[in-house]
Amino acid sequence: MENNKRKNYFDWDETFMQICHVIAQRSKDPNTQTGACIVSSDNVILGVGYNGFPRECSDDNLPWDRDGDFCDNKYAYVVHSEENAILNANSANLKEAKMYCSLFPCNECAKAIIQSGIKEVIYASDKYHDTDIWKSSRRMFDLAGVKYREYVPKYKIEFKK
Repeated sequence: MENNKRKNYFDWDETFMQICHVIAQRSKDPNTQTGACIVSSDNVILGVGYNGFPRECSDDNLPWDRDGDFCDNKYAYVVHSEENAILNANSANLKEAKMYCSLFPCNECAKAIIQSGIKEVIYASDKYHDTDIWKSSRRMFDLAGVKYREYVPKYKIEFKK
C-alpha cells in the first residue's frame, strides 16, 4: 500500500511561529509588531498575544512615539506580546509549556515567563542580542533553567522581523 500523504507540511515549530507572525499583524505599533504563542507539552495552544496598549486604553489617546519624555512615548504603556500571551492564557496552567515569539523576550517579559512556569522559549529574531536588557533575559533564563533557541525555518517564508 502506497502512502501518498503530503510531504512538505508544517511541523509544530513552523506552525506556532506562523501563528506568532499572524497575530503580530494585530499590533498597531508603527515600528514594531511582535507576536507570541504559548503551547502545552502536547502542542495545544494556551494563549496568544501581540504588542499593544492595555484593554480599555484607546490607542488613539496614547503615544506611539519611541522618543521623548517617558510619559510621552509608547514604552510607558505598551504591553508586550509575551506578557499578553501569558495574560490571555487566563487560568491555564503554563507549567512546562513552551512559548514561541517573533522577538527574543526582554528582561521584563523574561521575569513573567519564568514566574508563569514556561520552560522553553523559541524565538525568530534576537536583533537586540547585545543590549543589556536582553543580556539580562538570557542570564535569568539560564539561572531558572528556561531553555531558549532560535527558530530555524525549514521553508523559505518571508517574515517581518
